Amino acid sequence: MISLKQLTYALAVQETLHFKNAAERCFVSQSTLSSAISELETQLGVQLFERDNKKVLVTAFGEQILARAQDVLTQVRDIEQLAKSHLTPLSQPMTLGVIPTIGPYLLPKVLPPLRVQYPNFELGIIEEQSAELVRQVKSGQLDTAILALPYDLDGLLAFEFWQEDFYAVAHRDTPVAGLNSINNSDLVDTSLLLLKEGHCLTDHALSVCQMPRPQRSKGLAGTSLFTLIQMVAGKMGTTLIPEMALESVLASNPELKAMHLDEPGPHRRIAFIVRPNFAGVANIEIIKKLFQAALKER
Repeated sequence: MISLKQLTYALAVQETLHFKNAAERCFVSQSTLSSAISELETQLGVQLFERDNKKVLVTAFGEQILARAQDVLTQVRDIEQLAKSHLTPLSQPMTLGVIPTIGPYLLPKVLPPLRVQYPNFELGIIEEQSAELVRQVKSGQLDTAILALPYDLDGLLAFEFWQEDFYAVAHRDTPVAGLNSINNSDLVDTSLLLLKEGHCLTDHALSVCQMPRPQRSKGLAGTSLFTLIQMVAGKMGTTLIPEMALESVLASNPELKAMHLDEPGPHRRIAFIVRPNFAGVANIEIIKKLFQAALKER
């Protein structure tokens, strides 16, 4: 009978396209992993991988089989999570993904009280963009992720826990800094600095302002909020940041001024996303309430 270990090894090879690297990831010898996969291919009667001394390729049959193998391992993890959910809350490890425009500003506020209340809770955190986090939650590589909505969740469930508005940030020496609040018509005449394509913060901000993405001649793109803030500090233009980043940005950049974006809100909603059959929903609810309480105190 096919074993879960064989499927785990095969998925590691698919991910790395390298038998040695896959073996290291699975903490076994390369010969052990190779033997297990050869046995799996014999049991199935199909070849999963094409390999030679230089490369490893997944066959067409292999792609189909390994997609189902990933579903099997995800279901097994959910079964284990369901069985453990009757134990002490947050007594089992959890993996969490978070997008770059939330993680640096949310986590310092919510992790300390989480650690105080659940000191033995093991939480693994990765930072990725929304599309990759949706993919990893769907595949079972992550238990949950924190995203900004609206976003296409591709069948995943969302547990919303916070809402916030955007603020425009400009250097105090620029004319727009004389405003107490700002709207889309004010922003049109500024050099609007945005995150490059792929960051949902830019899509949300432009949607709220009902503005198209600026042409290169009218707007510049950055790879992170930190980079955009440094560009604003250098009087290169204006940018939009989420409310949860406001305190941190202004504290470290006193030459900047923030103005509330005077457009209908809330401008974005923050939520946990999970698979529809995820067995750890009770733990998500606990963390959600704790995060809400921590944010309200700030």
